[in-house]
This record gives sequence, structure tokens and C-alpha cells, in this order.
Amino acid sequence: MITVEIDKDSGFCFGVVNAIQSAERELRHSDVLYCLGDIVHNSLEMERLKALGLCTIGYREFSRLHNRKVLLRAHGEPPATYEQARANAITIVDATCPVVLRLQRKIHKCFQESPCGSTQLVIYGEQGHAEVNGLVGQTQGTAVVIEKVDDLDKLIFTRNILLFSQTTKPLDGFRQIVEAIKQRIASGVRFEYFDTICRQVANRLPGIRAFASRHDWVYFVAGEKSSNGKMLFQECLKANPNTLFLSHPAQITAPLPPGVRGVGVCGATSTPKWLMLEIAARIKEMNTFTPSMYHPKR
Repeated sequence: MITVEIDKDSGFCFGVVNAIQSAERELRHSDVLYCLGDIVHNSLEMERLKALGLCTIGYREFSRLHNRKVLLRAHGEPPATYEQARANAITIVDATCPVVLRLQRKIHKCFQESPCGSTQLVIYGEQGHAEVNGLVGQTQGTAVVIEKVDDLDKLIFTRNILLFSQTTKPLDGFRQIVEAIKQRIASGVRFEYFDTICRQVANRLPGIRAFASRHDWVYFVAGEKSSNGKMLFQECLKANPNTLFLSHPAQITAPLPPGVRGVGVCGATSTPKWLMLEIAARIKEMNTFTPSMYHPKR
């Protein structure tokens, strides 16, 4: 008999919850609300919100809007977005995650205080990611983005370096970057680093590893575009090779292999709890099943 457990710590982080609640609140009083970019990297949750009236737009459409209301998602935006909104009389519903907002302000302050050309502002993050674009915007586009140790050749190690991190990057990766810079920085040159990683995200790593390792089989649920999902899935896979990535319940098309007794369902910070519950129900459909505790997040 098979038992299923849903990871109680998986699901939306605070920033995503706040953005979605902001959208739902606005849509109670309006038939349509524009959102600049995907509010969450999960297609099924996006479809749910679209049915309520959320209209996702890109920057080109945003630049042509006038006298409308636009929600800014948790990832944050560069100053240029706010300037465009003012020019077009757009009302901003700002759902930027507080952790991201504090980081933006810190980077902007360091940029203003750094003598021109003497200090390199460096961001450990994913090139082109919405949050990273917002962070780079605080430096008028001058910050250097580092995704991995091999990218450090972009830096000049005889010039001062201030290092920050995208809030959703893994702590281990950040520490590797720090150690690699320490080894290469010239004597007497200033190197400061700021651990700006969100602990609500980072603290999920040990928990999700433990969760994956105690089950015979694991379904990791996330959207294809979720960078946090990709990272957490890899951690699950390391802990349990019998981990499969899913975005939709219909992707479960066959019973589990013989011998599987305990199944775990977990997900990313962009994965809605209702979707993990639907995955669990699909497992029940496809297999002989013994009910176990579901752990909806409170």
C-alpha cells in the first residue's frame, strides 16, 4: 500500500503570497488589472488569475499604456519602470517583495556613494532574471552580473569590489564566489560582500533534502520557468534519484514502480499548494493508496 505526504514547507514564499493577494484584492473592484511580467512562474496559477481578470503584459505594451493600473510583481523593477509609469499616468500597485526592496535600496546607496570608476558593484545572480534586472537598474546598468565562478574573469581584481546576491540564489554558490574572489583580489584592494539571500528560500534547502531522502519516490512540482524550482529540484534529485519534475497532474500517466511505498510531493516557492494537492489526488487515482497526512501550509 502506498502513502503520500505533501511537504508542509513547500509552496509560495511570502513575496509571492503578497503579490497574488494584491492582485486578488485589486480584482475584487475591477474587471481587469495589468501585471508587468508573469506574477509567478507557474502556468496553472497564471491561468487561474487570468480567469479573474489579470492581464500579463511586457515592457513594450507597458510603454504604450496610459491612465491604467499596473501591478509590479515580487521580483521588483528598475527605476526606469517607475519613470515610465509617471510619464504615462499609470497607477502602480507595487508588490515588490520587501526583501528585494531592501536589497535594491542597499545597492542604490552603494552606487551613489562609490567614486566613479573606483568600485565594481557585482551581483551574484541569473543574467536576465527579472529580479537581477531590477538590481542592475539601481546602478544605471553598470553592475556586473556573475552566475558562476568561471564568470569572475569579468572583474578587475586591482579595483575595489562590492558583492551582492540575488535573493533566491543558493548560499553554497554565494560562498564559493566569495572564496574565489578572496583568492584573486589584489593586496590592499577593498572587497566587501553582503549576504542578501532570502532565508525563507535558503532555509528550504536542508528541509527539502531531508524530505526527499525519506521517501521511496518524489514528485517535485514547479513551473518550467521557475529558477527557484530548477535549483530545488536539483537538490531533491541529489537526495533522492527517484525524483521526477512535474508541472501538471496530467503528466502522471502510469502507476508507480513495484516496491514503492512512500511518495513525497514537494515544490518551489512559486508552486501553489492547491496544485500539490491535485498531484497527490492524481497519485491516488493511479495507484493503490493508503491515506496519510496532507500538510497544507498555514
